[in-house]
Amino acid sequence: MDRSNRLPGLLDDTVARDYSRKLRLFNSCAEPELREAVASLSLAPGMRILDVGCGTGEALQWLANDVGAQGLVVGMDLAAAHAAAARTSVSPQTCVLQADLLQPPLAAGSFDLIWSVNTVNHLREPLAALQRLATLVRAGGRIALGQSSMVPDMYFAWDSRLERLVNEAVRQYYRNRYRVDEGNLAAVRSTVGLLRRAQLRDVTVRTSMIERVSPLRPADEAYLLEAIFRGTWGERLRPYLSSEDYDELAHLCEPGDARFALRRPDFHFLQSFTLAIGTV
Repeated sequence: MDRSNRLPGLLDDTVARDYSRKLRLFNSCAEPELREAVASLSLAPGMRILDVGCGTGEALQWLANDVGAQGLVVGMDLAAAHAAAARTSVSPQTCVLQADLLQPPLAAGSFDLIWSVNTVNHLREPLAALQRLATLVRAGGRIALGQSSMVPDMYFAWDSRLERLVNEAVRQYYRNRYRVDEGNLAAVRSTVGLLRRAQLRDVTVRTSMIERVSPLRPADEAYLLEAIFRGTWGERLRPYLSSEDYDELAHLCEPGDARFALRRPDFHFLQSFTLAIGTV
């Protein structure tokens, strides 16, 4: 079977799929919160770290800064385009692999820590994947799973009716395109249980908020406009909304429109970031 055409992931991630732009936008917007999460790990010089689902590689450099020249940071991503993009983001000393995390080309017990953000929740069998990853960690090492999630009642805080309809339209789109049910869309709430079912010990969890208000930084506006307003909502939601509600959403999402949401003085956006850590 051609591995580039099979669909191993819940959201149809493949070797050939490429959403590098969206990953870079998120990492740029959420950099302060992601860096804070990395700092909370209390990494030490000389540690060996694997970033699973490294995407475009921004976190690789943050991790490398903490473990120093004596340490080792390896990135791994299924998508060839993501791995290629990550290689342009890091120093030559950082290794980036294009590989399937279910079949990692790495020796057992090789790492002190696995860092993985917005990745395990993309898999149809996340428990099997986490158990496989645990074999790559030395005894006493850790796995840190990060997961971001949109916060209801904060997209259009001034129009709860439209926000409710947009939320449901997004869920209908995901159900139809990716063949997922409601339970598959609750990745944040399942992270702690996933670590415990994989027999990890001393599981801890902390959720912080990626909180933005107008006026927005350029990085924040770019992420919200391209990845959320156009990439998550936009034209794909037209079949799931009435023509009147879709038109209203389009006005809110269009920078040239007087009603553009991101320029409203009362714009206030929340996205959660949950970091759950367990010991192998």
